[in-house]
This record gives sequence, structure tokens and C-alpha cells, in this order.
Amino acid sequence: MDSDDESMDEVVEGPLDEDDQPHGFCTVTYSSSDRFEGHFKHGEKNGKGKFFFFDGSTLEGFYVEDALQGQGVYTYEDGGVLRGTYVDGELNGPAQEFDGDGRLVFKGQYRDNNRCGECYIYYPDRGCVFGEVNKDGEMTGDSLAYIYPDGQTALYGSFVEGELIKARLARLVSTETGRMRFDVKPDSPVYSYDKSTSMCIATHSLLPDPYESQRVFVADSLIKGAGQGLFAKTDVEPDTVMAFYNGVRITHSQVDGRDWSLNGNTISLDEDTVIDVPPPFDQTERYCASLAHKSNHSFTPNCKYDPYVHPRFGSIKCVRTLRAVQKDEELTVAYGYDHEPSGKNGLEAPDWYKRELKVFQQRQEAPAGQ
Repeated sequence: MDSDDESMDEVVEGPLDEDDQPHGFCTVTYSSSDRFEGHFKHGEKNGKGKFFFFDGSTLEGFYVEDALQGQGVYTYEDGGVLRGTYVDGELNGPAQEFDGDGRLVFKGQYRDNNRCGECYIYYPDRGCVFGEVNKDGEMTGDSLAYIYPDGQTALYGSFVEGELIKARLARLVSTETGRMRFDVKPDSPVYSYDKSTSMCIATHSLLPDPYESQRVFVADSLIKGAGQGLFAKTDVEPDTVMAFYNGVRITHSQVDGRDWSLNGNTISLDEDTVIDVPPPFDQTERYCASLAHKSNHSFTPNCKYDPYVHPRFGSIKCVRTLRAVQKDEELTVAYGYDHEPSGKNGLEAPDWYKRELKVFQQRQEAPAGQ
């Protein structure tokens, strides 16, 4: 991300001065295949210019006496962007970094090309880790925090390279001077990284998630025969994370090789992994560390499943609202079942789902106005 000169072996396209040095707007291609396009003054970069590096990344800004000064934009080969302040060709000052989809992934400070001071590391789901980085620019220390997507609920404590070690529940508040501080609840349980395996759903299976606990509760579903469902504790806006889907991690082949009735609480995480909440952990008396598996299906859902990087559970799924949801409204998602008959008895799905499907299909087939 710095703007140091390349090898002296170069090919110049553009005007030269009396010493055959680039002078004016030129394109210089170096032996490394890096290329610079911009303004030169007697062989030195002076003015607006842009490096095109061999790996597909670029660096653009304003050069003074051959060094990048002021605001610069480094674009990664995958489309991610770092916008920062350069002093004598090195990052020094505030910076922001975005991924290839334009989402903020870093906000903080740099000193001599290294992250320093208080920084934010953002996840695509809008959760983030905040605090003062160590001398190596890493999110490692005893006074760091994971901040949930609401921007207020937090887990404050020890982290190593951004991974939760141990922390207590806290709330992010603003002081009279405008600075942020964390009010740590001294009687809070201790939370730690607790990623599931194929055999263990959670070390602390009865320790609820503090963010989720503020937003949802479990009660009998309003869908006949569906058992328990998930409900909103308060009015919420669209695009709000409501609940988390943790479970044991199994393979797709395991899911495909067993009877469908055992797959009532499974969700695909990625091409390798399925998250499953098997009996007896489908009962809240045995497991309540996450509750998204309690959300039932609807053909007109008010929520969806989304990827989520959780401080305790690692990479999982969450339930996120598609529209505004009112207090006590049941949260529903689309299960995505294949409606083509695959078993001896037709569609492999619970009876309540089949009834809901039949009603939905009848509504779809009914003439308009009926």
C-alpha cells in the first residue's frame, strides 16, 4: 500500500526533459510489470498519478517530489478499497477500508503503514470488534469489545487477533465530551469463544445470547401443528438481526444419508457444512444459547436467513427481518424445501408444512378478486 519507487529499469511513454527524464504527463512501465500513469517534473512524480501493480491492485493520489502525500486510494485486486492519508509515501493518519461490495470493514488510524490506536474491524453482518490495537496492529488485548449490530450491546474483555477469549456484557454509551465508553455489567456471565463441533453444540448450552435475549422469545407457534415458534419482543425495523442459528456442524452427506425426519432443524452454512440442532437440544430446557432454529416457515415470511460471524459461535447463520415487525409478531422464514416429490410418500416435509403449502397453492391458483 506504500508508494515507494520500483526498479530503475523502466520504459517511458511521454515527454522527456533535456536529461531524458519524464517531464509532464507520462506512463512509466517498470521491470516488475508495475505501471505508473501521472504527472512528472524532471523525473520525479509531481501531481496526480496512479500506480497499476502487476497483481491487479492500484494506488492513486497526489504526489509531491516523488512521494504520495495527502489522501490516497488503494484498490485491492478483489475490488476492496482502502482510503487513507499518506505522508512521504506511507500511510499515516485516519483510514477507512471497504470490501469488494462496498461494505465498511475497517475504520481507524495508521502510523508508518501499520494500524495503530483505536480501530474498528467490521463484519459484513454489521457487528464489529473495537479497541486499541497492539504494537503489531492486531486486535489483541484486555480492553477490547465486540459490538453487536445495534451499536450498543457489547461483550467487553480479552481478545486475541479479534477472537473472543473472555468478556462480560457491556453497553456502549456516549460521554458528555462525545467519546464512547463501555458500561460493563459486573454481575454478567463470562462469555468466551465456543465454536461447535460435530459432537458438541456448546460448552455453555444454557447461556443465552444477550443481544438475542433482548429481541426474541419462544412460545407456541400461531401455525397449527408447528409446535413452538419465535416471536419479537419489541417493534423492529427492516433489516434487523433478531436471532442466531448455532448448532452442531455436520456434513451435507450426513444429512442426505439419513431419514428426512431427522433434519427438522438443519440449515446449510456453506458447501461443506450443515448446522443442526438435534434432540434433545431442540428443547429450550436443554439448549437456549441461540434460538433461530425455533423460527417456522412461511410462504410470505417476514425474515430471512443470513450469514453471521458471531463472537461466541464463529461463522453461523442469523435471522434478519425483511420488513418492519411488530412486538409479539411471529418471526417466519422461507425453508426453501424442494417441492418435487422425492420420497415414497411424496413431499418430504412435516404435515403442518404440507398443509401450509396446500393453502398457499390454492391462493395462488384462485382467480383474482376471489
